[in-house]
Amino acid sequence: MRVRRCSIVMLEPREHLDFDLSFVAAGGNGLRSTRHWFALAPPRATEIELSAEEAALLGLLSPTQWTDFAELARVHARASLENLLAKELIVAQDSPAAARDDKLRDTHWRGHAAVQHYSSRWAGIDTEAIQRDLVEVEGGDLLTKLGPAPPLVRERADARARFALPHADASPLDTLLGRRVTCRNFDRTRTLTREQFSTVLYRAWGARAVQDFAPDVPLLKKGVPSAGGLHATECYLLVQRVDGVATGLYHYHPVHHALEPMCMLSADQAAALARRFVAAQPYFVDAHVMVIAVSRFRRNFWKYRNHAKAYRALILDVGHISQTQYLAATELGLAAFITAAINEVDIEQAFELDPLEESPLAVTGFGIRASERREVEWDPLHAVWPA
Repeated sequence: MRVRRCSIVMLEPREHLDFDLSFVAAGGNGLRSTRHWFALAPPRATEIELSAEEAALLGLLSPTQWTDFAELARVHARASLENLLAKELIVAQDSPAAARDDKLRDTHWRGHAAVQHYSSRWAGIDTEAIQRDLVEVEGGDLLTKLGPAPPLVRERADARARFALPHADASPLDTLLGRRVTCRNFDRTRTLTREQFSTVLYRAWGARAVQDFAPDVPLLKKGVPSAGGLHATECYLLVQRVDGVATGLYHYHPVHHALEPMCMLSADQAAALARRFVAAQPYFVDAHVMVIAVSRFRRNFWKYRNHAKAYRALILDVGHISQTQYLAATELGLAAFITAAINEVDIEQAFELDPLEESPLAVTGFGIRASERREVEWDPLHAVWPA
């Protein structure tokens, strides 16, 4: 059997402190310190505890050269090698773990970005329960738990040194921006028209033109900027209430401005899936349409290979798209939201996404705002709700 170290692995030493009365008797402060090693290694989503010997051994193994396991065992402790193999921090040639590791290499991930992405993905998280526990344990007093909030604005000069800038003349854009309020109250009794649904999708996600940047390298022109013009973020949908569109999961084709059906659902199935997607945030579950922003890593990293800014650029792309979707919805009198508190793993499974190559970074959505405010919405201008 030939093995090598997995392509991306980062080690973190941690210190754990506990109280030991015997340390006080010996003249100490009673605190006992123990150190533990943990490995983060995509595509493993969870951290992996290591012994100090295993951590040291990892640094000696090659991530590129296949080496005979028996040969390594003559030089290093066999038990440590076997443990690392079981933990998939070293992989055997032609094994499923090696195939996954090859795909990670072929996608050209930057190591730090891959670790950040995989270690921050959720599965089955219920934020409603977490919030309920916080209220019960802390009495809902965030200041007691977190301390004073940082200042609203960092002021870099004395107030007397400031000089005022002229205010812009009011325009339709100002009115639109003023009405852009994140919605937490969707009307379950009404459905979006197919025209409203289509318009918002096209303005936020649709392609205005397709043009070859170079031979066999087509780029899209959309209503939003994108790193390298690649538009590596795509639109997946959970549709609940749209006239003429069956409830279910879809992929949006930006060039043909068309839906690609993936899975039809009952109303109850869709509601349950919506709740799982947004980690049980109840105020988003009733959105008529959930739009999942899925980043295609292979397309972005094809150009920006192992690039320090490539993953950050994908996050920026999601921000551009979500704001455009907000404004497109607001212009039609609709309401919108975005959240990063999502169960990425559950979404990947629902849409059959391979997180090595494509994964959601946020869930957005839009629909008809309810006439009654059940949940608090941040509307200080009273553009939506009267004072």
